[in-house]
Amino acid sequence: MALLTTGLVVALVVATLVSASVGQLGTSPAEVLRTVARSAGLPVDGPADDLVTQALWTIRFPRVVMALLIGAALAAAGVLMQAVFANPLADPGVVGVSGGAAFGACASIVFGLQFAGYWTTPLMAFVAGLVATLLVYGLSRAGGRTEVVTLLLTGIAVNAFTGAGLAFLTFLGDQQAREQIVFWQLGSLNGSMWDQAAAIAPVVGAGLVGAVVLTRSLDLLALGDRAARHVGVRVEAVRVVAIVVVALLVGAAVAFAGIIAFVGLVVPHLMRMVIGPAHGPLLLVSTLGGALLLTIADLLARTLVPYADLPIGMLTSLVGGPFFFWLLRRARRRSGGWA
Repeated sequence: MALLTTGLVVALVVATLVSASVGQLGTSPAEVLRTVARSAGLPVDGPADDLVTQALWTIRFPRVVMALLIGAALAAAGVLMQAVFANPLADPGVVGVSGGAAFGACASIVFGLQFAGYWTTPLMAFVAGLVATLLVYGLSRAGGRTEVVTLLLTGIAVNAFTGAGLAFLTFLGDQQAREQIVFWQLGSLNGSMWDQAAAIAPVVGAGLVGAVVLTRSLDLLALGDRAARHVGVRVEAVRVVAIVVVALLVGAAVAFAGIIAFVGLVVPHLMRMVIGPAHGPLLLVSTLGGALLLTIADLLARTLVPYADLPIGMLTSLVGGPFFFWLLRRARRRSGGWA
């Protein structure tokens, strides 16, 4: 566990430095460190390059910070969802938050809503994601309880509805609106700014704190609902809080980056295979792994094609799709079938 954590931290630092260094305006990791040290008022040898400094602080650093925050948020949400559903193949999008957030953002784009100025679209995305999650939870309750299977099926139904809504909005919108809708469906960190990072950081921080608080209850919940109730776990309350925390984490991520698939599925599952199912350590290494994965994915999105910015959600899907198929094959071989 300690070795894995140390390795992830070192890899994350290296990936962050490389990501900040590489791009259309290339620089070196040493120059990145000097720029940060200079801005912090530390003594640094050599003159400052104003162009490099401005590019780093206005373009590169905000984007790197957003990748770290969103990757950590999506991976932590994946840990919670896999615990709630007691299934390592569960994904945060299953409760409808991603589809709902995309629907809210696209509605504000198509109808030209500007009640909060620049913040209207991300605010609509965040609120719609929360509403979709609460709708899934409310519709899946019966007799004061929420069954996991019912929650899953309700989430599928709500996701189908939001998908149809996105298609209808795409039909209604003009060419410019359709191009913006594509952003939300494919995901991108292009255009990230410091005010966006400042807006998302408190939400992600609160969500991660909530996830940490839930870890012991999630460990007990893994024993089964009856055993968890026997040792004093309020199973229904834990599920509600976990789903709300997932909605906060994923809603904040989708609000500014669009839908980025498979991070919440791939990272927690890989980490569980390495360190086991204990949710405290799993949350820590998954958060670090999610931040690392999205930092690398964003670096590739900016550099694979010269003078182009690939959708980051497309890259994560290219990796996550085959990985998910491998997981399904592995699960089938171990269980001897789907029953």
